[in-house]
Amino acid sequence: MTEPIQIRPMRTRDWPEVRRIYASGIATGDATFEQEVPGWEGWNASHGKACRLVAEGESGIAGWAALSPVSKRKIYRGVAEVSIYMDPSFRGKGWGKRLLSEMVCLSEIKGFWTLQASIFPENVASIRIHERCGFRVVGCRERIGKMQGNWRDTILLERRSPLEFL
Repeated sequence: MTEPIQIRPMRTRDWPEVRRIYASGIATGDATFEQEVPGWEGWNASHGKACRLVAEGESGIAGWAALSPVSKRKIYRGVAEVSIYMDPSFRGKGWGKRLLSEMVCLSEIKGFWTLQASIFPENVASIRIHERCGFRVVGCRERIGKMQGNWRDTILLERRSPLEFL
């Protein structure tokens, strides 16, 4: 029997668990170019306040998702980059897909028309979850960043809302 989950808005008091899950993603070397988790102030400043979710089960927070604006320019107000991280012990159980699906719904309610994700090609599971949630691959950014002395590529995915925004 699988543990029931709840997707809910992230609260400030969730930060220690969010930080722990983020750190576990960083440790894989295939989740982000970040080398260490920023403090709450830095993370809070770089992620939009309107779209932050956690997946929570009986045993605690299993994952989180948040949006970051891609630009401060008004014309891009409906475009954001999505971040999603799962605790390693909860990967492969469908929670990530459910969390990302909820984020897609929330983003549309909040007026976002385009979500994008930049994922290392080695992170096949994340690419597949994004594709199952309506994202499509729009390209490969070759040698976009150097990490621990090695050039890394990223796959750029995007999801356009079918809703019409004015």
